[in-house]
Amino acid sequence: MNGFTRTRHSARAQRRNKLATIGFYTLGALVMLLIFWLLFTILSKGLPALRPDFLIKQPEEIDPGGGIGPVLFNSFYILFISLLISVPVGIGAGIYMAEYAPDNAFTGALRICVESLSSVPSIVFGLLGLAIFAEYFGVGLTILGGGVSLALLNLPMLARVTEEAVRAVPGEIREAGYALGMTKFHVIRKVVVPVALPAIVTGVCLVAGRAFGESAVIILTAGLSTSGEMWDFNLFSPGETLAVHLWYVQSEAIVEDARQIADKSAAVLVFVVLLINFIFRFPLWLGNRRRGR
Repeated sequence: MNGFTRTRHSARAQRRNKLATIGFYTLGALVMLLIFWLLFTILSKGLPALRPDFLIKQPEEIDPGGGIGPVLFNSFYILFISLLISVPVGIGAGIYMAEYAPDNAFTGALRICVESLSSVPSIVFGLLGLAIFAEYFGVGLTILGGGVSLALLNLPMLARVTEEAVRAVPGEIREAGYALGMTKFHVIRKVVVPVALPAIVTGVCLVAGRAFGESAVIILTAGLSTSGEMWDFNLFSPGETLAVHLWYVQSEAIVEDARQIADKSAAVLVFVVLLINFIFRFPLWLGNRRRGR
């Protein structure tokens, strides 16, 4: 009787396992189909009509046929500034929280604050940047203000992702390094960070894509216009980005081909975000292939 009961429970467990497996595969397939449908819908509307001159021409306010040259450059420029600030500070803060910070009430409260900041709406950081750069320093809406505000927006997420990635490294790897006579810093630099690097790069990809597609922060800190030059490296110039230009064209522009410009701008925005992820992930994939993983 006991053997029959165990067999029945085993058969029931196997059925539940198969149902769960089918369910998770189905959910995964639905998510993938939704993602591919969204990408196809956006890219199919904009890419066929996209021409190289669209990427370098000046936007037009009244006449049709404008481009996105300055706003596309501003998007990359502000993204570079934000990553230049947020990546070293965020990764360094994450490593400190995981490896050096004592486990006490203060660090626990600090983690709660960082997690809370990660969920704060982006417009709050935009208002903060507006108060600092436009009101306190009086420099107005600038590329510098947009880049620094985006860095502040992404710092909490990058710090938490880095901390969790470092904490996920097995302790045995650290102990092996210490057994070889390595210092703590040497273990972190040569052992812990390389193991945690894929997860850290994933965090950098997330914040880079978020920064490139952000609009609320840019509207409040960098403005709705450009200097009119294609390659303007002046940090105190207005810095309308592609995401802001897309919103403006779709909602307020009066040019005849506003819808076509919006479709092409959306396609470029999505393509660049995909390209950013590929650029960050490809070296890791290549390194894993060389190591035979």
